[in-house]
Amino acid sequence: MSQTFAEVVEDVRQLSSEERQELQAILTQSLVEERRQEILENAKTGMEEMGRGELKSFSNVDDLMDSLSHD
Repeated sequence: MSQTFAEVVEDVRQLSSEERQELQAILTQSLVEERRQEILENAKTGMEEMGRGELKSFSNVDDLMDSLSHD
């Protein structure tokens, strides 16, 4: 059985304050873990690109900003 987002929100509103706080903690932890996984994947991709010599390095911010505006 599938619920709409609005139905889920209404169900959450029916929970006690303590249950909503617990749900908030669960959701926050889940989002943190998702972000950590995203950062890990980005780091792996960056390391692979570095290994293939595909990364550029810049010694100052102006060169970096110039490079970003031309891509």
